[in-house]
Amino acid sequence: MDGVSPRYEVKRVALPDPIREQRVIAVARGVTPGKAKALAQALLEGGIGVLEVTVEVAPGIPALASLDGSGMLVGAGTVTSIAQAAAAVDAGAAFLVSPHHDPSLTAWAADRGVPFIAGALTPTEIHAAWYSGATAVKVFPVTVGGPDLIMAMRAPFPEIDLVPTGGISADNATTYIDAGAVAVGVGGWLTAHSDLAVVTERAGALVAAVRPI
Repeated sequence: MDGVSPRYEVKRVALPDPIREQRVIAVARGVTPGKAKALAQALLEGGIGVLEVTVEVAPGIPALASLDGSGMLVGAGTVTSIAQAAAAVDAGAAFLVSPHHDPSLTAWAADRGVPFIAGALTPTEIHAAWYSGATAVKVFPVTVGGPDLIMAMRAPFPEIDLVPTGGISADNATTYIDAGAVAVGVGGWLTAHSDLAVVTERAGALVAAVRPI
């Protein structure tokens, strides 16, 4: 046999180049539009140009919309319904991220040409998310297995782009990239600090950690 079984021929949107090239997705939770703009600038100054704004709480959609023209690739995170996905795309989201796998969300995004990173943890979940058409799979919470989990999943699923998220910082980001992650999602350690100068410093440390040698 050559090629992949026909049952695995699915519609899939490509991973945006900035994610594949920069290998860091900054994740901001509960930010207001004003905070989002300041945070985006601090991240850009540190070399990170991809920001995921979570939309599970009220400020999320306005914050996302405020980043139009920021120079960043901005996506929506913690998307758990088609209604949230639609609102996020209308607000300018260039990609969507979910903490779980929902085939209806994956199909909705694929039909509209929107990159969708579905959440999963176990081999069965990762396989199901990918073969329903997810652009990539967010391995969450990766603290459960660490870099060893990513390495273990890459063995049977070398074709699946994995984005580990949870508990990642400049101190351990390299281990996840070396284990085979296409990129890492970094939240509170990077984006929740009250001092934006620290955010810029940490962004620079992350960029250095994941940059190809």
